Parts: sequence; structure tokens; C-alpha cells
Amino acid sequence: MVLTLGACGKFYKLEKSTNWDEVYTAANEYYEEGEYNKAIILYDKVLPVIRGSEKSELAQFNYAYAHFRLKRYIEAASYFNTFYESFSRSPLAEEALFMHAYSLYLDAPDYNLDQKSSREAVAAIQQFINRFPQSDSYERAMGMIDNLQSRFEKKAYEEASMYYRLTEGLFPGQFYLACIVNFQNFVKSYPNSEHNEELAFKLVEVSSAYAERSVFNKKEERLNQALEFGDEFQRKYPKSEYQNEVATLIAETKEELTSHQKMKKQYDELRKLEQEAREAQEKEAEENKELEQAVTPETGANSN
Repeated sequence: MVLTLGACGKFYKLEKSTNWDEVYTAANEYYEEGEYNKAIILYDKVLPVIRGSEKSELAQFNYAYAHFRLKRYIEAASYFNTFYESFSRSPLAEEALFMHAYSLYLDAPDYNLDQKSSREAVAAIQQFINRFPQSDSYERAMGMIDNLQSRFEKKAYEEASMYYRLTEGLFPGQFYLACIVNFQNFVKSYPNSEHNEELAFKLVEVSSAYAERSVFNKKEERLNQALEFGDEFQRKYPKSEYQNEVATLIAETKEELTSHQKMKKQYDELRKLEQEAREAQEKEAEENKELEQAVTPETGANSN
């Protein structure tokens, strides 16, 4: 108890002290002993005073690490970055820039949450790789990027799957289109993903259903698009377990397209007949009007 009270009394005196050398030395000692909260308090007190001096470099570096040790990763990332910008020629600059990226990486959320901070981490890691390509931490940094990219991929896959599930709801129309767009974007973003075959099959399935339920004047275009997706799947995945299902979808879509084209032809012929009938009626009305105009003056002359 006496020792504890003595230690507390010592720290209290340091908080009130204006002996900056003493405060600086004590801050470093607390840091080395793992008393990071106390170290941070003393660094907060002394850093504005020693800024620009030789002591400032080590103090700022330890200050950033103290926050990191306490798992205050966002603050640590900021302080490591400040250190790097202030001491870019320091022997500690490489480590500071890596720790800036690593702190952001550790703060990055799981795949099912917003990935804004994860993208910031990727940018920071890329900055480190570009600045120190020969670093001993290069492979570690690349592993961090791969891990974050896998989170982005998983989130994109889950979002695409969510839209697919919603096509089974009461109002599937808008979700068919969302599926088509998401599936295509996923393949562009992750061309080597293990999910591409599955999503390519679902693209054929969804586009066929979307085309079948489309309004008349959009139907042929969307049926042809569904057939293109089907042909592309068969070329790209000739040994897929989905081949039979895709072949069935293609056959059904072709049948629907043939039926639609036949109906469209009949509709066009009917419209043509209606147009001819209207033109004939207009011509007859014009002729009647001309006849009336020709007869009227003669009648007037006889009356006089």
C-alpha cells in the first residue's frame, strides 16, 4: 500500500511538474514498463514543449505505439502517420508507415459491415508498398491486402445473393435487374473468384425470368440477352454441374422468343391493317369534302 501510494504520489507530481526533462524521462520509463496510459498523459504534457528538438522524435514514436498497445488503432494510425510526415528521413520512418497501415488494418470491420475503413487500410498498405518495396514487411503487407480483398469479395457476393433471394418475393421485377447488374459487376471486380460459376448460372436463370416477365416492347431484347448469357456460360463452363439446367433454360427461352416473335408479327400485321383502314377512311373523307366543296357553288348559283 505504501509503495502504491508512493507511486501515485510520484505520478501526481509529474503531472504538475514543469521540469520537462524529468517529465520526458518519466514518460519514456512508463512506456518501457508497459504503463501506457500514464506514458500517454505525460507525453501529452511534454510533446508541445519539446516539439522540434531531438527528443521529439522518440517521444512521438512511443506516443503512437502507446496508443497501439492499448488497441486504440484509429488514434495510433493517425499518430504513426503524423510521425512519418514529420520524420520521413528517420530510421523509424519505415516502421511508422507500416504501423500506420497495420493499425488501420486491425481496425477494419468484418465483411458484413461497411467497408469504408477497409478501403482506407488498403490505400495505406499500398502507400507503404510503393514507398518501401524492399522492406522486410513487404510480404506481410501483401498478405494484409489479400485478406482485405477477400472481405470485399465476400461482401459483394453476399450482396448479390441477397438480391437473388429477393427475386422470390412479392415484387421481384426490380430485383431481377439488380441481380443482373450485381452479377456482372462481381465478375468484373473478381475475375478469379470461386463464386463466378455459380453467379454465371444464376445470371442465366434470372435474366430468363426477367425477360419472360418483361413488357411487350422490351421482351425480345431481354430474351436475346438471356440467350447470350446462356451461350457464354456453356462456352466458359463446359463441364459445369449446371450445364443441364442451363440447357433447359436456353431451350425454354428460345421457345418463348419464337412465340413472342410470332405474336409480334401478328401484332405488326394487325397494326398495318388498322393503319391502312385509317388511311382509307381519311382518303374517303377527303374525297367527300372535295365533292361537297364542288357542289356548293353551283347550288348557290341556281338559287340566284
